[in-house]
Amino acid sequence: MAKVKKKRNKKYAGADATSARPKITRVQAVNRSRLGQWLHERKKLAKPIGTISLIGAILALVISGIISLF
Repeated sequence: MAKVKKKRNKKYAGADATSARPKITRVQAVNRSRLGQWLHERKKLAKPIGTISLIGAILALVISGIISLF
């Protein structure tokens, strides 16, 4: 049975190795009201809920208009 060669698990650190790119963190300083800050923090949750409630209100208006015709 042939001997299995051990795999390399060490990072290359020589002159031809790829250099690690610095990570950039962008920070924005903005003065927001309490409501504006709350919306900014919960934007991912607030947008779908607002869209669904708007569609529901439009459907309710259309259905009430159709019912009032009869």
